[in-house]
Amino acid sequence: MKTYDTIIIGAGAAGLKAAHELYLRKKSVLILDMGDTHARKVAISGGGNCNFTNTSATYKTYFGNNPKFTISALKQFSPIDTLNWVKEKGIKFIEKEPGRYFCTDGAKYIVDTLKNDIKNIEIKYNTKVESVYKNENLFIVNTEKIQFQCYSIIIATGGVSYPVLGVSNIGHLIAKKFGHKIVPLRPALCALKTKYFDANLSGISCMVQIKNKDRIICDNLLFTHFGIGGPAIYRTSLSTGKFTINFMPNKNVFDILKTAKQTNGKKDISTILGEYLPNKLALFFLTNPHKNIADFKDSELKEISDKIYNFAIEDYETIGMNAAEITFGGVDTKDISSKTMESLLCPGLFFAGEVMDISGDLGGFNLQWAFSSGVVAGRNA
Repeated sequence: MKTYDTIIIGAGAAGLKAAHELYLRKKSVLILDMGDTHARKVAISGGGNCNFTNTSATYKTYFGNNPKFTISALKQFSPIDTLNWVKEKGIKFIEKEPGRYFCTDGAKYIVDTLKNDIKNIEIKYNTKVESVYKNENLFIVNTEKIQFQCYSIIIATGGVSYPVLGVSNIGHLIAKKFGHKIVPLRPALCALKTKYFDANLSGISCMVQIKNKDRIICDNLLFTHFGIGGPAIYRTSLSTGKFTINFMPNKNVFDILKTAKQTNGKKDISTILGEYLPNKLALFFLTNPHKNIADFKDSELKEISDKIYNFAIEDYETIGMNAAEITFGGVDTKDISSKTMESLLCPGLFFAGEVMDISGDLGGFNLQWAFSSGVVAGRNA
């Protein structure tokens, strides 16, 4: 049986970046992946245009039990390093929002480059890892059909969202076998199911401000047939618990209504609110939409304004792993070295990417984490 320097489980962004570093170090490497191709999640990221990094990435843009775990890896391979890599490879890109970069011609160019960077490193597709154990200084990797062995191993299996792409929890199972704790998994960067809103609002989008615990999110919200989605809600799903929505951020709704009462008293209130909100949404907040605004008491206007800028959401659920962009939770980082990505419990065992309890905000942060942690693991395995 051939003995490899390193076996990488998972041919996603983190695994391929790790493989490239090992290739540069002239190590013998084998990559095992249960799917029939590499970087499947990268191929669909950013709506197929691959939002490959965000120069705003700091530990404050990550979530988990210990977001500061990301500091060292982001220094060792930063968003600027990712940008330089993309430039060096001749991949065309565009900055759609400040610091947020996408491929001009599609994700395929990132996917192909990740593969081209590792030259002749062997990848075995459609290979399901069943277990890993350690025999003295060697790791033994059991698959459905054959056994492999190596001196170090990198777990880069990702999360368990988007099961249609071929994912599994084998990375978490391996980690548990070697004594690592798993922070409970849940869907994140996804829409939410809730019954607070009327179905006829489906398809309406508006800019909102969301307050959730100590977070304030300003982004677009999209009403869906089952609840709410859009970037603002995707970002909100990284946290749990009650949150409030301000549907008219940076405006004093009560002052607007009081002024209109004094200057346009014969206008109905839905017309006044319709200048600031989509018409159907304005109607949603009103019980007497066609009543002249002059006929409302100030206390009634205050009640309406409070509902608009402080709409509380307490009862909701995520849409599930099938449509979530990422998995929140994973291997607890407390037993992993932030400087090398090596297990503190088992020498030679490394982790990279989403398999760990690190979740990034919407906007290229998760792919950057995959690149950064993969590079660090590959430099140290």
